[in-house]
Amino acid sequence: MARRCQITGKGPLVGYNVSHAHNKTKKRQLPNLRTVRITLEDGTRKKIKVAASTLRTMRKKAAQAQADIA
Repeated sequence: MARRCQITGKGPLVGYNVSHAHNKTKKRQLPNLRTVRITLEDGTRKKIKVAASTLRTMRKKAAQAQADIA
């Protein structure tokens, strides 16, 4: 399951490069994946591939949860 976010399922997009003469060539836009280590509920650590946009959202939610506790 390469090039796919393991949390959101975000994967490659397919489209065209379009020249001025309107010639079309296929292109793939790959997601910005990062390998991160997470700690599971049972205490084990695991590496997963996460999109950078998902990682930002996860960090934002964690910061909000910390602010709610304090």
